[in-house]
Amino acid sequence: MAKYKAALRREIRKKKKDPEIDYLNITAMLDLMTIILVFLLQSMASSAASIQENDDMRLSRSVLNGEPSDQGVILIISKSAILLGEDADPVVRLPAREQLATNGLDAQYKRNGPSDLYIVPLARRLENARKIDKAVRSAKGQPSNTSEAIIIADATTPYRLLIEVLYTLGQSEFGKYHLLVMRKKG
Repeated sequence: MAKYKAALRREIRKKKKDPEIDYLNITAMLDLMTIILVFLLQSMASSAASIQENDDMRLSRSVLNGEPSDQGVILIISKSAILLGEDADPVVRLPAREQLATNGLDAQYKRNGPSDLYIVPLARRLENARKIDKAVRSAKGQPSNTSEAIIIADATTPYRLLIEVLYTLGQSEFGKYHLLVMRKKG
C-alpha cells in the first residue's frame, strides 16, 4: 500500500502544472496606467486655474465660458504686491488702494516720474522672463516675436494699476494677455 501511495504522489507531481494567467495581460494594463498617470500629472501641474482665493486675493467673476490658457508668464497682482511667476519675492510692494486709484504706483518705481505708466522693477523681471519664453518658443517651433502673459489680479485692483502693468508688459514685448477670472455660478 505504501508503494502504491508513493507512486500515486509521483504521478500527481509529474502531471501537475503551474497555473498560468492567460486571461489578463499585465504589461498592457501597466502601460495604460502609466499613460493615464502622466496625463493627470501634466493636466494638474500646468493648470493656472488652481489659484487659492484668500483675503489678499479675490478674483473677478465672469459669465464667459472657456478654459484658461496655460501658455505664458504668470503675473499676480494681489492687494499687497505684484508677483511674477512662482517667485515668492515681490516685484513691487503696493501702497494703499486709495493712493493707487488716484496716482498709480509711487514715482520711485517709474521711469519718468509719477505720471509715467512704465514700472521699472517689473520691466527688469519681465526682461528675464521674455528671454526664457523666447528660447522655449524657438525650441517648440512657435513664433518668438511676442510672448504671452497670464494676469491674475485681485477683483479690487484699481484701473490705473492694471493699465500700468499692461503698458509695462507691452513695452517688454508681451503682446497677448489673458486675464484670469473665476467663472460665475449659475
